[in-house]
Amino acid sequence: MVIDEAHLLDNTQMEAIRMLTNHDMDSGSPFAALLVGQPTLRHRLRLGVLAALDQRIAMRYAIAGMAPADTADYIGHHATIAGRTDTLFSDDAITLIHNAARGYPRAVNNLAVHALTAAFAAKAAIVDEKAARIAVTETGHD
Repeated sequence: MVIDEAHLLDNTQMEAIRMLTNHDMDSGSPFAALLVGQPTLRHRLRLGVLAALDQRIAMRYAIAGMAPADTADYIGHHATIAGRTDTLFSDDAITLIHNAARGYPRAVNNLAVHALTAAFAAKAAIVDEKAARIAVTETGHD
């Protein structure tokens, strides 16, 4: 079973998942689960109340954020898909977005959209550092 957005589960739900793995008193379990979620999931599993579930996890994997150049390519690719062929984000804006998002694609997307909105509101031709700072402040990534 794959459980996406597992970081949103409460402790009772996490305990229910642990109980599903308790078949035959650990001699063999026909149940396998993938818990997929944000980095907070890793921290929650380390809580004392979830220790029994944490001990049953056989493999862990965390996706690292993109490198700065990858973030620039990622934003550029999305702008190209949207039909923009010229520069839409300044290098300073991309650097600020990358640093605030720590390279995580979803956070980059959110910040880029907010920065686009801020640039539009300011009637700017491109997203500059000022628009990116507004986005970072409004989304709480600072």
